[in-house]
Amino acid sequence: MSILIWILTFVLLLVSVFLILVVLAQKSKDGGMGAALGGGMTESAFGAETGNVLFSATRNATIAFFILAFGLYLCHIYQRKHTGSAGDGLPNIPVPAAVSSLPAEKGATPTAGTNTAAAPLVSLPAAPAPATATPAAAPSAPEPKKQ
Repeated sequence: MSILIWILTFVLLLVSVFLILVVLAQKSKDGGMGAALGGGMTESAFGAETGNVLFSATRNATIAFFILAFGLYLCHIYQRKHTGSAGDGLPNIPVPAAVSSLPAEKGATPTAGTNTAAAPLVSLPAAPAPATATPAAAPSAPEPKKQ
């Protein structure tokens, strides 16, 4: 299948280059690029029907371009569905078990036969709540002295 994809890609490249050249070779109404790239010479080669010949070549090359592009799209879909699990997008990477870097609780030693990697992590004690300072009573204005 990959050989067919390479062949179709090469043919699509050739059709693309041909389509670009045919469009550039057309004689424009203002002279422009068509006259610079041989628009005037095509008249002597194809006669009075130059416009019709280049138009039909452009139309046929455009149709071939879209058919080849759609065929390549279908080939890539077919190849992706039939490649197996090796090319199914993102790889699955197993995540190792989390190992606690915290010191174990006092007196707690792992027993034989227990898997320390699968053991639950030691939980940290809850952080003490920040002390909420009660606002001190605002100093009141000094009382006037009595005389």
